[in-house]
Amino acid sequence: MTLQAHIKAAGRSLYAAKQRTILALIGIIIGIGSVIAMVSIGTIVSAEALKQFKDMGTDILTIRKEFSREKEAAQNSGVSIQLKDALSIPAFCPAVLAVAPYINQGGDISYAGKMMEGGSAIGVTQAFSGINKLRIEKGRFISDLDEYGHFCVVGNSIYQKMKESGASHIIGEKIKLGGSIFTIAGVIEKVSGGGMMRQFEPNESAYIHITTAMRLKGNAEISTITAQIKPGASAQSAQKQIKEYFKKTKTPEVRVTTAEELIENMQKQMRLFTLLLGAIGSISLIVGGVGVMNVMLVSVSERRKEIGICRALGARRKDIQSQFLLEAVILSLIGGAIGIAIGVLLSFIVSYFSKWEFMISYMAIFLGVFVSSAVGIFFGFYPARQASRLDPIVALRSE
Repeated sequence: MTLQAHIKAAGRSLYAAKQRTILALIGIIIGIGSVIAMVSIGTIVSAEALKQFKDMGTDILTIRKEFSREKEAAQNSGVSIQLKDALSIPAFCPAVLAVAPYINQGGDISYAGKMMEGGSAIGVTQAFSGINKLRIEKGRFISDLDEYGHFCVVGNSIYQKMKESGASHIIGEKIKLGGSIFTIAGVIEKVSGGGMMRQFEPNESAYIHITTAMRLKGNAEISTITAQIKPGASAQSAQKQIKEYFKKTKTPEVRVTTAEELIENMQKQMRLFTLLLGAIGSISLIVGGVGVMNVMLVSVSERRKEIGICRALGARRKDIQSQFLLEAVILSLIGGAIGIAIGVLLSFIVSYFSKWEFMISYMAIFLGVFVSSAVGIFFGFYPARQASRLDPIVALRSE
């Protein structure tokens, strides 16, 4: 028999057993669909994270206190980055334009007696909004004039929650951060992607002056310093200058990370994340493949007489094996095609509602087609081999 004849015969057999075919298709569709959706969503998330990183600019450095076992004694002794040392960086480091130290204050946020889930207070300086690319929607940002004052700027999500609670004129409203009352001076524009590439959640945060945060929380430490490099200066020179500067202070050793290093680390994490998602989806694909094998074994059992007749009329073992193998492959390819369409649709829905840029992972589609064929061959081989080994005389006698 020719390949075309095998394909036609396989198609007729699958069409004749519609219920069995549909049951086998469901497993493959779920398997391929989940793999495509997870890999595509992972790719979209990775691209969005990289975009946000680049939007923040490659002229940014992050400075944190070094944490290691060797320096455990220093950490326990209470030594931390001092505010005056952080603010003096531009004066002693020629490659640095500006710095924005901040403190993750934490604490509950409430308005009109209602607690706001997920909110957190952050102690910042006036330069914080510019360096972190935060735009003001209403009012103003924290300024140096707010030193030790009880004024705050709220993220967009907090603003929306306050509106739902009945707030009309947001500027001047009172909000409770921890155990203290603050007057709202401004609202941040909604930040796309939230805190994906930041150490804080901009939409869910309330910003107060860093000196106020340190006064309210006596043991508060500077969490991170964001530094902006001067135009024309290299990140490496700024990195070196900052490390040399902190060696001359009482501050413990610091870790200075460039934007390129952050992007590289992020890409590694996203690749691992996408690989993990694909591996999780592959589990359902294996289950679908086992379903195809079971359905094909049932098909062999039900068509024993048909196989015996074919053998009696001169069909060779490899003809029988090829037909059943083709049925499994066609079944897997059809399921794969539907699964790819569903997976792409799911990733589009996720990107649409998340306000992310949708993109099709052609590698994922190619992988879906390849895996579909591989599943059909791998899980269809055993039933096909069993069919080809049936004794024609025994097969003709079966009911």
